[in-house]
Amino acid sequence: MSAPDTAKNYKNTVLLPKTDFPMKADLVAREPQRLAQWQEGKLYERIQAQTKGRPTFILHDGPPFANGDVHMGTALNKILKDLIVKSKTMAGFHTPFVPGWDCHGLPIEFKVVKSAAGLTPVEVRQRSEAEARKYIDIQRNSFKRLGVFGDWENPYLTLNPEYESGILRTFGKAVEQKLVYRMKRPVLWSYGAQTALAEAEVEYKEKTSPAVYVKFALVNPPPGCDGASLVIWTTTPWTLPANLAIALHPTFDYVSGTFTHESGRVEKLVIAKSRVEAFGTATGFKLNTEHANEELKGTALNGCEAQHPFLPRTSKVINTLFVTDDTGTGAVHIAPGHGADDYQAGREHGLEILSPVDADGKYTAECGLPDFVGKHVFQSNEGIIALLEEKGAILGNEKYVHQYPHCWRSKTPIIFRAVEQFFIKIDDIRAKALYEIDKVQWLPAWGRNRIYGTVESRPDWCISRQRTWGVPLPVFYSATGEIIMDPEVISKVAVVIALHGSNLWFEKDDAWWAEEVGLPAGTKRGNDTLDVWIDSGCSHVSVLDQHPELHAPADLYIEATDQHRGWFQSSLMMSVIARGHAPYKAVITHGFVVDTSGKKISKSDQGNAGKNAKPMTADHYYNTYGADMVRLWVASVDYQNEVPFSEDLFKQNSENYRRIRNTLRVLLGNLSGENTAASSAAPAYTLVDRWILERLHVVTKECVDAYAHYDFRKVFSVINSFITGDLSSLYIDITKDRMYCDAAASPRRIATQAAIREITETLCRLLAPILAFTADEAWEHLGHKDSVHLQSFPQPNPAFPGSDATLAVNELLKVRGVIQQAIEKARQEKKIGSNLEATVALTLPAEGFDHPVFSDPATLHEFLILSDLQITRRTQPSIPSDSSQSSDLQLVSEIITEPTAIVQESPHHKCERCWKHLPDVGTHAEHPTLCGRCVEAVG
Repeated sequence: MSAPDTAKNYKNTVLLPKTDFPMKADLVAREPQRLAQWQEGKLYERIQAQTKGRPTFILHDGPPFANGDVHMGTALNKILKDLIVKSKTMAGFHTPFVPGWDCHGLPIEFKVVKSAAGLTPVEVRQRSEAEARKYIDIQRNSFKRLGVFGDWENPYLTLNPEYESGILRTFGKAVEQKLVYRMKRPVLWSYGAQTALAEAEVEYKEKTSPAVYVKFALVNPPPGCDGASLVIWTTTPWTLPANLAIALHPTFDYVSGTFTHESGRVEKLVIAKSRVEAFGTATGFKLNTEHANEELKGTALNGCEAQHPFLPRTSKVINTLFVTDDTGTGAVHIAPGHGADDYQAGREHGLEILSPVDADGKYTAECGLPDFVGKHVFQSNEGIIALLEEKGAILGNEKYVHQYPHCWRSKTPIIFRAVEQFFIKIDDIRAKALYEIDKVQWLPAWGRNRIYGTVESRPDWCISRQRTWGVPLPVFYSATGEIIMDPEVISKVAVVIALHGSNLWFEKDDAWWAEEVGLPAGTKRGNDTLDVWIDSGCSHVSVLDQHPELHAPADLYIEATDQHRGWFQSSLMMSVIARGHAPYKAVITHGFVVDTSGKKISKSDQGNAGKNAKPMTADHYYNTYGADMVRLWVASVDYQNEVPFSEDLFKQNSENYRRIRNTLRVLLGNLSGENTAASSAAPAYTLVDRWILERLHVVTKECVDAYAHYDFRKVFSVINSFITGDLSSLYIDITKDRMYCDAAASPRRIATQAAIREITETLCRLLAPILAFTADEAWEHLGHKDSVHLQSFPQPNPAFPGSDATLAVNELLKVRGVIQQAIEKARQEKKIGSNLEATVALTLPAEGFDHPVFSDPATLHEFLILSDLQITRRTQPSIPSDSSQSSDLQLVSEIITEPTAIVQESPHHKCERCWKHLPDVGTHAEHPTLCGRCVEAVG
């Protein structure tokens, strides 16, 4: 059909969206500008002032180590904390956040000492502090750039004098409770760093060790064991010079018999009965069943002695329950100076604690082997094996691949070495700590079992370190060498340290300190420093108790899975000592960020990365993509499990961001020319408006609930689904015609703008914790003078609590699907070009689809985006009496339950302004190419 002639151009009369909110985010350039505004306007301080008086929620920051750049694992941790702080603030809490840094310890000192030899302790400490402060500034700038809010100008640092004083005061309480003792016992020793290590400072890596079977001839055997030798199996031949005993299980069955090697060598040996076959496979020595073999329990050999294979002494045969029969021979080589179980067995049986190895991992003269003195133990394994062969004591030798503990900093294998160290008696506080664990909420729930198991099984805590960069262990020694560990003296040291800092311990001499704390002349200071896990483990005293805006216990701690044996545990132990209960009410555990091979991402990996390695530092990502992209990534992952990461995976996140931003831009554009004069009157909401506000009601409730449960991934998922489906695909598309073509003051256009404002403001506030920069930018474009971060979360709109409109729309969507299918078919057949060119004949089934909306042509035309719709309802046909006519029954059922649509080309003219094909186009003399609605709109 030909349209009426016109010379008028109505393009400029269409009310197109207008907004200054840019389509291109340009986050890398714009975010620093907004960050500067926040800082200049003291936004964090204003938030704290505004929320003061509300219920408090304290998330205590576990201190990152002040060494290296912020990698993506640290970024995940800090942003998760920020999501919690921001969401709790918007949920109605007063949520001050005091960030902190762990500043002492081996990694920093190790780096300083490697860079310059011959430094005095004071020089080491000065350079270490400078190194720590350098990285504190680097990391602080990264955290701020990531949009993390906090008291950045007043963080807590474990090197601050007042913090160090809190550590010493807490240590004094442990001494007062008689929990601290000094003893020579095996510890995890790093010869590479020359210090004892905490369990959390050990990492396990694959190591190949020599595994040898060694015979110890029985000296005073019981009947049936004459001329026999016990056989031990060990993967540490270097510990044999320290052997003082052989352990058997008291209830195991042992065989004393003749074993013949395939070479013809014959030995009389005592082996656990369950290990005979495996022993034969490994060594070639098979039990000769033709001879009479004696069977006896391990108790029968208890108290015997066996000749050491190459030293002029005997080893005591003892019974212990830790002997197993899953490897070895059922007889365990005991060196009390080189293992925790060995040490305990040695104490129980009155053995000496022999540990002939120095701090460098080299044999001392105590080893009894002059040729080995000064030689590193790991370089001595082959020599020890050669000595065993020379003595005829070795029965088998093989390579054994196993997971072995290594120093986390020097990367060298550790040794168990007995040295004089200070310990905290864990047994005295274990029961209380376990009791407190069960009073804490652990998220996920498996966190409870993990920390419970580590506390239940951990040995006494070695708290002394042979290092310089740390808080001094405040003990003195009298002129005769006796330990002076007095709570009053420690308290005096704490007062001095609070005023002058712990450097004074190293700067002043023994005489000065003795006079300062009131000890006799000739008193000397100790040289050890405290384990750094004591440092961070005392943060509840040095931070939560010292900052008036905080409180202990904290409401929440959140760190990665390794902290069950690290900060979570050290904090628990020190809090039980200091205050008698846990320092936290709830603990969240998050997973590690891992590369695509599953390897944990860490700062040390960044330092060792090759030229072709992909960057894993946070600054690369916020400087390339923007901080909001990093924040959205954090919100979109399942943080309670390991988080796979690569740049390619990260880039996939950009589409989600673009979708959110573009939707915000469309919404803001549709608010151009907003009729604020009509805002005082209740909007005349149409069905589709009521529907979207009902959906918004649900979205708001789900998001606020998800925030309360720290389920940020659900927040992202709910908002993303709402934006993609309800908003973009439906509401914005459906209302486009009224927004573009209705008169500016039309009631339904005003209603839509009212709905869009509520939607946009709600989305900005719900997104604010996640997209901290973008939500604030959009909030500003809504006309607000102040930051969205001063707002509270939206509440579900009480005017739309039900689902009346939603039920109607659900029926309309079913019809919409049928119609669109028919239109697509007509389009493919070239009958029409678009929806608005179609005349649709819709037939509804006899039952269902009975909502009043199906009697409202205007709503149907708009919702279905049609120019012409004709509806008929099929009458219920009579059902055949012959029930055997199943095909007829099926046909009747289909006819009754499913709507159908037939599409024809519209016979009407196209409105030049709204593009609808309507019967009144051409009937208006002044505007012959417009429909009546558009005539009214153009005036």
